[in-house]
Amino acid sequence: MSTQKTVRQQADTVEENSLRLEQDKAEQIVDALNTELANAYVLYHQLKKHHWVVEGAEFLDLHLFLEEAYEHAEEGADAIAERAQAIGGVPVSGPANQEARATVEFEGEDVYDVRTMFENDLEMYGDIIESMRDSIELAENLGDHATAEILRQILVDVEEDAHHFEHYLEDDTLVLEEATH
Repeated sequence: MSTQKTVRQQADTVEENSLRLEQDKAEQIVDALNTELANAYVLYHQLKKHHWVVEGAEFLDLHLFLEEAYEHAEEGADAIAERAQAIGGVPVSGPANQEARATVEFEGEDVYDVRTMFENDLEMYGDIIESMRDSIELAENLGDHATAEILRQILVDVEEDAHHFEHYLEDDTLVLEEATH
Protein backbone atom coordinates (compact mmCIF):
# COMPACT_ATOMS: atom_id res chain seq x y z
CA MET A 1 0.00 0.00 0.00
CA SER A 2 1.30 3.40 -0.93
CA THR A 3 2.15 5.83 1.84
CA GLN A 4 1.87 8.76 -0.54
CA LYS A 5 -1.25 10.75 0.16
CA THR A 6 -1.71 13.42 -2.46
CA VAL A 7 -5.22 14.81 -2.56
CA ARG A 8 -6.01 15.49 -6.19
CA GLN A 9 -9.38 17.10 -5.50
CA GLN A 10 -11.14 17.69 -2.23
CA ALA A 11 -14.68 16.50 -1.70
CA ASP A 12 -17.36 19.16 -2.15
CA THR A 13 -15.30 21.05 -4.71
CA VAL A 14 -15.90 21.60 -8.40
CA GLU A 15 -13.02 22.19 -10.75
CA GLU A 16 -13.00 23.57 -14.26
CA ASN A 17 -14.16 20.94 -16.73
CA SER A 18 -13.37 20.21 -20.36
CA LEU A 19 -17.07 20.14 -21.24
CA ARG A 20 -17.14 23.95 -21.05
CA LEU A 21 -19.87 24.12 -18.46
CA GLU A 22 -19.32 27.31 -16.47
CA GLN A 23 -18.04 26.62 -12.97
CA ASP A 24 -20.91 28.35 -11.13
CA LYS A 25 -23.41 26.30 -13.13
CA ALA A 26 -21.39 23.12 -12.68
CA GLU A 27 -21.34 23.69 -8.90
CA GLN A 28 -25.14 23.87 -8.76
CA ILE A 29 -25.53 20.79 -10.94
CA VAL A 30 -22.94 18.74 -9.04
CA ASP A 31 -24.75 19.64 -5.82
CA ALA A 32 -28.02 18.32 -7.31
CA LEU A 33 -26.30 15.24 -8.73
CA ASN A 34 -24.78 14.40 -5.36
CA THR A 35 -28.23 14.58 -3.78
CA GLU A 36 -29.57 12.22 -6.46
CA LEU A 37 -26.57 9.94 -5.97
CA ALA A 38 -27.10 9.83 -2.22
CA ASN A 39 -30.82 9.13 -2.68
CA ALA A 40 -30.04 6.32 -5.11
CA TYR A 41 -27.77 4.62 -2.61
CA VAL A 42 -30.23 4.92 0.26
CA LEU A 43 -32.82 3.32 -2.03
CA TYR A 44 -30.29 0.69 -3.10
CA HIS A 45 -29.57 -0.32 0.49
CA GLN A 46 -33.25 -0.48 1.42
CA LEU A 47 -34.05 -2.62 -1.64
CA LYS A 48 -31.06 -4.85 -0.93
CA LYS A 49 -32.28 -5.32 2.65
CA HIS A 50 -35.76 -6.25 1.39
CA HIS A 51 -34.20 -8.68 -1.10
CA TRP A 52 -32.44 -10.41 1.80
CA VAL A 53 -35.42 -10.63 4.16
CA VAL A 54 -38.49 -11.08 1.94
CA GLU A 55 -40.56 -14.17 2.81
CA GLY A 56 -43.91 -15.67 1.98
CA ALA A 57 -45.73 -17.46 -0.79
CA GLU A 58 -44.40 -15.07 -3.44
CA PHE A 59 -40.84 -15.19 -2.08
CA LEU A 60 -39.01 -16.14 -5.26
CA ASP A 61 -40.75 -13.65 -7.56
CA LEU A 62 -40.32 -10.82 -5.05
CA HIS A 63 -36.72 -11.79 -4.30
CA LEU A 64 -35.87 -11.62 -8.02
CA PHE A 65 -37.89 -8.42 -8.56
CA LEU A 66 -36.06 -6.70 -5.69
CA GLU A 67 -32.72 -7.81 -7.11
CA GLU A 68 -33.60 -6.23 -10.45
CA ALA A 69 -34.77 -3.05 -8.72
CA TYR A 70 -31.61 -2.60 -6.65
CA GLU A 71 -29.50 -3.27 -9.73
CA HIS A 72 -31.37 -0.49 -11.54
CA ALA A 73 -30.75 1.84 -8.59
CA GLU A 74 -27.03 1.03 -8.63
CA GLU A 75 -26.76 1.49 -12.41
CA GLY A 76 -28.45 4.89 -12.13
CA ALA A 77 -26.17 5.87 -9.26
CA ASP A 78 -23.12 4.95 -11.32
CA ALA A 79 -24.24 7.12 -14.24
CA ILE A 80 -24.95 10.03 -11.88
CA ALA A 81 -21.54 9.73 -10.20
CA GLU A 82 -19.73 9.59 -13.52
CA ARG A 83 -21.57 12.70 -14.74
CA ALA A 84 -20.72 14.61 -11.56
CA GLN A 85 -17.06 13.76 -12.09
CA ALA A 86 -17.21 14.66 -15.80
CA ILE A 87 -18.38 18.20 -15.03
CA GLY A 88 -15.66 18.75 -12.44
CA GLY A 89 -17.22 17.49 -9.23
CA VAL A 90 -16.46 14.80 -6.69
CA PRO A 91 -19.24 12.20 -6.32
CA VAL A 92 -20.41 11.74 -2.74
CA SER A 93 -19.22 8.25 -1.96
CA GLY A 94 -18.96 7.38 1.73
CA PRO A 95 -21.99 5.68 3.32
CA ALA A 96 -22.19 8.24 6.15
CA ASN A 97 -21.87 11.13 3.69
CA GLN A 98 -24.49 9.61 1.41
CA GLU A 99 -26.93 9.15 4.27
CA ALA A 100 -26.35 12.71 5.48
CA ARG A 101 -26.71 14.10 1.94
CA ALA A 102 -29.85 12.15 0.99
CA THR A 103 -33.29 13.71 1.09
CA VAL A 104 -34.85 10.27 1.59
CA GLU A 105 -34.59 8.22 4.74
CA PHE A 106 -33.70 4.54 5.14
CA GLU A 107 -36.51 2.71 6.95
CA GLY A 108 -34.12 1.25 9.55
CA GLU A 109 -32.85 -2.18 10.45
CA ASP A 110 -36.17 -3.73 11.52
CA VAL A 111 -37.84 -6.27 9.25
CA TYR A 112 -41.43 -5.56 8.27
CA ASP A 113 -44.14 -7.50 6.48
CA VAL A 114 -43.84 -7.45 2.70
CA ARG A 115 -46.67 -4.98 2.18
CA THR A 116 -45.13 -2.48 4.63
CA MET A 117 -41.70 -2.88 3.04
CA PHE A 118 -43.11 -2.27 -0.43
CA GLU A 119 -45.16 0.71 0.77
CA ASN A 120 -41.97 2.18 2.26
CA ASP A 121 -40.15 1.55 -1.03
CA LEU A 122 -42.91 3.13 -3.10
CA GLU A 123 -42.89 6.20 -0.85
CA MET A 124 -39.12 6.54 -1.32
CA TYR A 125 -39.48 6.12 -5.07
CA GLY A 126 -42.05 8.92 -5.13
CA ASP A 127 -39.72 11.26 -3.26
CA ILE A 128 -36.84 10.38 -5.59
CA ILE A 129 -39.00 10.93 -8.68
CA GLU A 130 -39.94 14.43 -7.48
CA SER A 131 -36.32 15.24 -6.66
CA MET A 132 -35.06 13.98 -10.02
CA ARG A 133 -37.63 16.06 -11.88
CA ASP A 134 -36.36 19.13 -10.01
CA SER A 135 -32.75 18.24 -10.86
CA ILE A 136 -33.65 17.77 -14.53
CA GLU A 137 -35.31 21.18 -14.57
CA LEU A 138 -32.28 22.76 -12.88
CA ALA A 139 -29.89 21.23 -15.42
CA GLU A 140 -32.08 22.37 -18.32
CA ASN A 141 -32.37 25.89 -16.92
CA LEU A 142 -28.59 26.08 -16.57
CA GLY A 143 -28.03 24.85 -20.12
CA ASP A 144 -26.65 21.44 -19.19
CA HIS A 145 -28.76 19.40 -21.57
CA ALA A 146 -26.57 16.29 -21.32
CA THR A 147 -27.04 16.02 -17.55
CA ALA A 148 -30.75 16.56 -18.00
CA GLU A 149 -30.84 13.77 -20.60
CA ILE A 150 -28.86 11.37 -18.39
CA LEU A 151 -31.24 12.03 -15.51
CA ARG A 152 -34.26 11.61 -17.82
CA GLN A 153 -33.03 8.17 -18.86
CA ILE A 154 -32.56 7.18 -15.22
CA LEU A 155 -35.96 8.63 -14.33
CA VAL A 156 -37.64 6.34 -16.88
CA ASP A 157 -36.25 3.29 -15.03
CA VAL A 158 -37.07 4.74 -11.62
CA GLU A 159 -40.67 5.43 -12.63
CA GLU A 160 -41.02 1.98 -14.20
CA ASP A 161 -39.77 0.29 -11.04
CA ALA A 162 -42.07 2.45 -8.90
CA HIS A 163 -44.98 1.41 -11.10
CA HIS A 164 -44.09 -2.25 -10.55
CA PHE A 165 -44.10 -1.70 -6.77
CA GLU A 166 -47.54 -0.14 -7.19
CA HIS A 167 -48.72 -3.27 -9.02
CA TYR A 168 -47.43 -5.54 -6.25
CA LEU A 169 -49.35 -3.49 -3.69
CA GLU A 170 -52.71 -3.97 -5.43
CA ASP A 171 -55.23 -6.01 -3.46
CA ASP A 172 -55.84 -8.58 -6.23
CA THR A 173 -53.92 -11.84 -5.70
CA LEU A 174 -54.04 -15.49 -6.63
CA VAL A 175 -52.61 -16.48 -3.25
CA LEU A 176 -55.38 -17.71 -0.95
CA GLU A 177 -55.25 -16.87 2.73
CA GLU A 178 -55.86 -19.67 5.22
CA ALA A 179 -59.18 -19.32 6.99
CA THR A 180 -58.71 -18.98 10.76
CA HIS A 181 -61.02 -21.07 12.94
